[in-house]
Amino acid sequence: MQQTEPSNIVGNEVKIPYMTILGVLIIIVLFSLLWRPLNPDRTIYIPLTPQVQTTVLENERLPAIVGNATLEIVDDRTSQEQQVSESLDQPKPEDDIVKDEIDEVISQEDNTVQYMVGRGDTLYGIMMQYGVNRSDIYLLTKQYKQLANLRIGQQISWVTDAEHNLKTFNWVISNNNVRIYERAGDKFTERTETREGIWQPFSINGVIDSNFVVDARNLGLTSNEIATITKALQWQFDFRRLQKGDKFSVLLSREMFDNKHENSQLLAVRIKNGSKDYYAILAEDGHYYDMNGGSLSQSFLRYPLEKQARVSSPFNPRRLHPVTRKIAPHNGVDFAVSRGTPVLSVGEGEVVIAKYSGSAGNFIAIRHGRQYTTKYMHLDKILVKAGQQVKKGDKIGLSGNTGRSTGPHLHYELHIDGKPVNPLTANLPVSDGLTGKSKTTFLEQFKTIKPKLAFASESTETAQTNQ
Repeated sequence: MQQTEPSNIVGNEVKIPYMTILGVLIIIVLFSLLWRPLNPDRTIYIPLTPQVQTTVLENERLPAIVGNATLEIVDDRTSQEQQVSESLDQPKPEDDIVKDEIDEVISQEDNTVQYMVGRGDTLYGIMMQYGVNRSDIYLLTKQYKQLANLRIGQQISWVTDAEHNLKTFNWVISNNNVRIYERAGDKFTERTETREGIWQPFSINGVIDSNFVVDARNLGLTSNEIATITKALQWQFDFRRLQKGDKFSVLLSREMFDNKHENSQLLAVRIKNGSKDYYAILAEDGHYYDMNGGSLSQSFLRYPLEKQARVSSPFNPRRLHPVTRKIAPHNGVDFAVSRGTPVLSVGEGEVVIAKYSGSAGNFIAIRHGRQYTTKYMHLDKILVKAGQQVKKGDKIGLSGNTGRSTGPHLHYELHIDGKPVNPLTANLPVSDGLTGKSKTTFLEQFKTIKPKLAFASESTETAQTNQ
């Protein structure tokens, strides 16, 4: 007995540590299986209280007692319902780009889009870049094959509902022939409007007294006409910098109905800013050029990166939330890039916002001319300041994972006329001028137009010289 006692004691002492380690391992495994991280957006902290009285009420979220502390249990569905109506990538409301009078005449606040058909355009491509429901485009073009015959310079317009479903589509085939397509259940109906208006030329001369928008309106120019002028010359100078005494001359063709007009076309415009003259002349291809047939546009980069990257989330204004199945629009494109990847400005412009802004994280917005705006979100670092002028290809920041983001990426948006469009398919401005026969024809055309754009003072001087 005395010889075996020590061995039993030793055996018991050896077994105790193994059992303890096994128990700890079991606890760790169970903890890792059952534990999940708390979402800060779903956690509400309540001060410690010695006693908590609870009452059971229908549809109320009641605090749960844990020791001498309380936690409010939040229903996941309620939290989701509050967020699915807006895009997940949004700067703070106070960080919206402030609009001035020129922006107001260019931007369309409703769901109406107007578009002039250009070289290489197709109806499908035009409407897809504005996020129109793909099935509606297919239905319309399948029903009416003639819509494949859009011509350069023709005007089209359409109206969508809040979910980007197509409601109406207008096609101005000629001055007196407009076809209107309207949604009726699961198909579109067509009707034709024959107009009997008379197209007449109009020449308007003005002098800047307060600002271009006010002075142009005082002379009878409509908002659409002012918008066309500012778009045509948006890359040449900033309309906000026109000074008192600067002059402008506009040549229009208007469709008149009993001394009233509904439609017009800008043929040419000349603006004298200080000692410099700026011209925009409409050519046969539906685009505007300077007096020498040179381009009035600046080219854009298609991608805001040095190298093309994988798209982790595409542009989709009708994206469905995976849980609630409600629409949560994605107004840009997400590029899967690692943290610290250089982000480039896609075009020349002015930085209007460069700051941290809510779920957008580190956020940059750049205005390019008057018609285009680009936005860059979730940046790791901002390398520019508000008010700074940048050129195409300039490094403006480094990609990151700031704001409401599940991983390193770049969220990039392109807005045209105040509306988000698909940056990977949008028709970007080009900087090609006229050449060959097209240029020769244009220069001959300009010879007849130039005298009609003369200012009143110049006309007087010419008349006195001829005498």
